Amino acid sequence: MEISTGDTAWVMISAALVLLMTPGLALFYGGMVRAKSVLNMIMMSIISMGVVGVLWVLFGFSLVFGNSFGGVIGDPTDFAGLGQLLSSGATLDGVPTLAFVGFQAAFAIIATALVSGAVADRMKFSAWVVFAAIWAVIVYFPAAHWVFSFDDSVSESGGFIANTIGAIDFAGGTAIHINAGAAALALALVVGPRMGFGRVPMRPHNLTMVMTGAAILWFGWFGFNAGSALGANDTAALAWVNTLLAPAAAMLAWLLIERVRDGHATSLGAASGIVAGLVGITPAAAAVEPLGAVIIGLLAGVCCALAVGLKYRFNIDDSLDVVGVHLVGGLVGTLAIGFLASPNTPDGSAGLFYGGGLGVLGAQALGALVVLVYSFVVTYILAKVLDMIMGLRVAPEVEQFGIDVVEHAESAYDLSQVGYSSRSVRHSIVIEAPEKVEN
Repeated sequence: MEISTGDTAWVMISAALVLLMTPGLALFYGGMVRAKSVLNMIMMSIISMGVVGVLWVLFGFSLVFGNSFGGVIGDPTDFAGLGQLLSSGATLDGVPTLAFVGFQAAFAIIATALVSGAVADRMKFSAWVVFAAIWAVIVYFPAAHWVFSFDDSVSESGGFIANTIGAIDFAGGTAIHINAGAAALALALVVGPRMGFGRVPMRPHNLTMVMTGAAILWFGWFGFNAGSALGANDTAALAWVNTLLAPAAAMLAWLLIERVRDGHATSLGAASGIVAGLVGITPAAAAVEPLGAVIIGLLAGVCCALAVGLKYRFNIDDSLDVVGVHLVGGLVGTLAIGFLASPNTPDGSAGLFYGGGLGVLGAQALGALVVLVYSFVVTYILAKVLDMIMGLRVAPEVEQFGIDVVEHAESAYDLSQVGYSSRSVRHSIVIEAPEKVEN
């Protein structure tokens, strides 16, 4: 098929936008933790770019998009090292397959990084690196194969959720958000709550950073959703508009819940509502009309705002609300397709509210359940094994003192006196009063 330069440009731009989301997530997560662990939180996202990026080239893309073994996993030898894609001139819908490789690599990276928010302040960095590498291979790659690999696209045969169950997941509500949310729950259970959880205030140390991260995530998410059309077309246009509307509605809903429940509308609530809406619309971006996107946003905002408080009731320290936002938001968006899918959209499916039967809703529920259960069970076993082998958690004194200094030999904020000349440091420290400035 002849290469479309316009579509190729859009996919490559979208890939860059999605990759930018991981540093955005690092800022979002980093601002939400205490000052003594902000660098560690940021590094958990950044290291995922290195670990998953390399694995993706070596065999990850092949496991996800290679010819399927029974709809369960792709052939790791089909595209190992990606050299085959250079010589074959392969294309996908008029886009070079290598451009698609880069686009999907950014998905794999952020899916892995999302899980880290559940274990802020207390997980060994070395343990996280090992966990991230293995989790990507045994949890994300299979789930992505099931959901994203369609028959006769990159390869002749693909995953069973996409081709047998027929669940709709336009950009990763199941493969990424439900997957990461279920894994976050399992990992948080194994690692255990932070010292003082539920008793000691653990407020975000930098809400400006949180809002900046949320803004970058929203910006990048236009590539995440609209880029999944793999072309500059009507599908991308609908996904773009829906990606604007759902988080806008979710933010308003979250703030309303806060105002009624707590008496205040907070900046943290606004940022969290934006992300909840983005998560909710991800699987449905090309299957619902703009009004449907608003409804999904409102539902995601309300459900996620109520869900994040449950961790205190059940004493599960999901530190940065990965479960409450990504698992719950992913479920809301995935199941809402069964009601709100419109035959007027590029996807063409009809939900219950548009005269369809229970078929779409049943497929959505089954696809979500499969990914949720698989991710939780395998992640729990993986975390238990790693905990026995190398230990997942830092020592209590390290957690109390601050994980940044011990794990990375750095501090995010140097609060010592600065500005002394080398001579004054060598001989004596003289602090002169600043000159009076005339206004």
